[in-house]
Amino acid sequence: PVYCLHPFVVPGRASCLCSPFFLASPTVRTPRWWWIIKTVVRTFKYFFGLRFEAIIVSNHQSILDMMGLMEVLPDNCVQVGKKELMYAGTVGLIIYLGGVIFINRKSTSSAKMVMAEVAKTMATDNVKVWVYPEGTRNCTGDLLPFKKGAFHVAVQAQVPVIPVVYSSFTTFYNPKKNLFTSGKIKVEVLPPIETKGLTSDDVSELTDRCYRIMRETLFRLSGRPGEVKDSS
Repeated sequence: PVYCLHPFVVPGRASCLCSPFFLASPTVRTPRWWWIIKTVVRTFKYFFGLRFEAIIVSNHQSILDMMGLMEVLPDNCVQVGKKELMYAGTVGLIIYLGGVIFINRKSTSSAKMVMAEVAKTMATDNVKVWVYPEGTRNCTGDLLPFKKGAFHVAVQAQVPVIPVVYSSFTTFYNPKKNLFTSGKIKVEVLPPIETKGLTSDDVSELTDRCYRIMRETLFRLSGRPGEVKDSS
């Protein structure tokens, strides 16, 4: 049966394709080869007709998030950003060319239309979407209430929500106090939250659940786990 062969077919074929590259190099054994292994193995999803889709949501504190984003950003993942960024000179050009999906935050109807298109794009182009559900930058050490757009998309596309949480920057970065020193940022990718079988009636509960999980993780990563109950 096919399901019995899959565990052997993928690594077997991958090893045949990768081994010539490894053996031709003077450094045969090195962890650096994993980028080739990863690239080859990922191509098998097209042969098997598999799709790996998700809505990724994370807290948003400052432009420093972009560095953490690059540490964990999966392939074929695009961000959702405010329309104003498109006119931010070379930065706007780069993120436009990178496929960022722009929304007009001042127009609720426009934002809803864009998010509906996002769900369609996920299905047709097999992409993942990274959204900041707070809707704006927030460097208070806590989370702002989440907007529901990302969760509507996840339910509409029936794809999981993957929460990603950055620890608080407040100990080393505070623009109001002109504080910017070196510091440690912890990033944690949480288990996916499934949306299979959920409908638009479940979006509020899904949003609240994700908010609670991410907020607890934010305080834990920031070394302040006891503050969750105190401030809730």
